[in-house]
Amino acid sequence: MPMKQNNEFAAYCCDLLSGVGPCVARRMFGGYGISTDGLTIALMTDLGQGEKLWLKASDQSKAQFLAAGGQQFLYDMKGKNGVERKGMNYFTAPEEAMESPAVMLPWARLALQAALVASAAKLAKTANPKQVAKPVPKPAKPIKVAAVARAKSGTVSSPASAASKTPVSRR
Repeated sequence: MPMKQNNEFAAYCCDLLSGVGPCVARRMFGGYGISTDGLTIALMTDLGQGEKLWLKASDQSKAQFLAAGGQQFLYDMKGKNGVERKGMNYFTAPEEAMESPAVMLPWARLALQAALVASAAKLAKTANPKQVAKPVPKPAKPIKVAAVARAKSGTVSSPASAASKTPVSRR
């Protein structure tokens, strides 16, 4: 399991999530982002209560995380109006899931599904429908320079009329 930084807990989390594919942990915002096939499925960070694994959730799956006792990833952000509490769609898995990859597997699948949905939504948002629907114009037919010169001089002839003006010998 490839790692960008040496951290035992990040390596352990990658092992827990490996049921959905090989995982990679990379340093990110003071913690780690854990991804598989380029999709971030989890974060691992310490928000003041020790290092925790936070799994990506969708609008549909966050209810499952909350029902299982999961906590939402919340952080404080300084703004114009003072400190604001912000949340991300990442939740802790049940404690028992932290004990084995087999118990973590359904939660890892939910996180992977949420990452796939988020990636598809991002692609759809960045696609420009005008560019996709715009028909490609046919290339213009090339204009023959000799025909243009003859048209300007007043002696327009087509290849067919030129052939008909070929002198015929009479013997």
